[in-house]
Amino acid sequence: MDQPHSHASEVASAERFEFGRNWKRFLRKLDEPRIRTAEQSLREMLDVQDLKGKRFLDIGCGSGLFSLAARRLGATVHSFDYDPDSVACAMYLRDRFFPGDEQWTIEEGSALDPEYLRGLGSFDVVYAWGVLHHTGSMWPALENATIPVAPGGKLFIAIYNDCGEESERWVRIKKRYCELPAPLKPVYAAAAMAPYEAREAVGSLLRGRPSAYIHSWTRYSGRRGMSRWRDIIDWVGGYPYEYASTEAMVDFFRKLGLEPVKTLPTGGLGCNELVLEKQA
Repeated sequence: MDQPHSHASEVASAERFEFGRNWKRFLRKLDEPRIRTAEQSLREMLDVQDLKGKRFLDIGCGSGLFSLAARRLGATVHSFDYDPDSVACAMYLRDRFFPGDEQWTIEEGSALDPEYLRGLGSFDVVYAWGVLHHTGSMWPALENATIPVAPGGKLFIAIYNDCGEESERWVRIKKRYCELPAPLKPVYAAAAMAPYEAREAVGSLLRGRPSAYIHSWTRYSGRRGMSRWRDIIDWVGGYPYEYASTEAMVDFFRKLGLEPVKTLPTGGLGCNELVLEKQA
């Protein structure tokens, strides 16, 4: 599949964060509780107990964690990512948990290529969590994500919330991170997050629970399963970076024949989550 720009060239020109390299470091600490958390996330948002007999497409599979969760819930899974390191992560998990499995396919691909997506066929669940706002062309990517959703199928998507000037400020921060030499990136990430971390630490003290802030690091378990530090690096470095309100996404998808069945707005800089169903 021909792409106008390669992943490597975009990283070299500071136009893209290396999400896959971050995920590789995370996989060293992947454990059973984090996998179960991912499974429960799918159950809750899709209102199912399992995915037996379903086809599951993971757009921008990242670490491969949610592809693994879907496979463990019984789905036939197809995973793809633009980042070759993310593809390697998913392959590592398949080889570790489902060696030789013919019901879990993994490959490189782009959410910006509609012909590629048409060629995949139709799926009962299309999953694109925290991915398409990093393509550099979010709205075309969102439209493309509807292509492989089967009639009556569901699209489970998460996109960073539109917080106006605050979101615009983070575009600049993330771009600067990608421009820095590698040794300076962790220092920059720590400095960028220092005000937020200080606020949380002081809040714990004022509530009389100083250990709460410490536990937010030692017992960190986000819905995506990352460690807290890897989550910070993913956030500060995550460029390209776009965003949209829940209302804007609902209006956009309705014009494409998808109706919301569940919305989970974040109310802050995090991701608005939506599950939408394609009308027959």
